Amino acid sequence: MKTLIVHCHPNPDSFNHALYRTALEALRPRHPVRAIDLYAEGFDPRLTREERIAYLDHPELIRERVQAHVEALLWAEHLVFVYPTWLHGPPAMLKGWFERVWLPGVAFLPAQRKGRLVQSGMRHIRRLTVVTTGGSPRWFVLAIGDPGRRLFTRALRALFAWRCKVTWLQLHDMNAVTAHDRNHFIEHVARKLQSL
Repeated sequence: MKTLIVHCHPNPDSFNHALYRTALEALRPRHPVRAIDLYAEGFDPRLTREERIAYLDHPELIRERVQAHVEALLWAEHLVFVYPTWLHGPPAMLKGWFERVWLPGVAFLPAQRKGRLVQSGMRHIRRLTVVTTGGSPRWFVLAIGDPGRRLFTRALRALFAWRCKVTWLQLHDMNAVTAHDRNHFIEHVARKLQSL
């Protein structure tokens, strides 16, 4: 299965980057893999005024600027996101990647009239995997409705194949975990990805 791994963390020495390397090592022997490290490549997540004005009527203006990312997205059948959960969601860099790459005519077709939903442009995505960490305890994340998970597994997944399979791997309490906890999570991630 053609797999696109998208990583988003500013520190190449971080635990999150170790998770990204784990994902690469686990998936590359078994699948064709492309990888995007947003911070390493200096991706610009900002939607400019010019781009916002062109967004619906002339999305090709933005598409030309992020063409390699669009091509990777259209190539993939499996999306893997590796990022830290900050303020109960993905980092701004990753959110900006969605806004500048998941364009009309790429990820979706705009609704034709009021009350209608957008039409998916990504029914080729058959699997979604998220590997993330978060500082809050699991009970608190669940108490507030698990907003990060809902974004990926409900809102974004709605654009994918009808039977898209989801794998959610999250290490909670990140600010208080031990080295043993981190090693155990890395091993869990490796095993899970190798089994896909």
